[in-house]
Amino acid sequence: MTVERGLRLVAGIFVLLSVTLGVLHSGYWLFLTAFVGLNLFQSAFSDWCPMMWVLGKFGLRRCVSPEEKNTVKAAA
Repeated sequence: MTVERGLRLVAGIFVLLSVTLGVLHSGYWLFLTAFVGLNLFQSAFSDWCPMMWVLGKFGLRRCVSPEEKNTVKAAA
């Protein structure tokens, strides 16, 4: 599993969990849903997300685009 897929998995879990808690327990849990959404939104533009760093520390590898593969091969 790559960091990018792990990030989508964690975000999906947090969204589903917070919506469930918001419906069953308190509407204030929907703020967690908003936080996850805003974090995903900003990471789309900045390519920085704290959860990506955490997942990298757990050993998940970054996905390498074909352009990056060609750059690495050319540098070698």
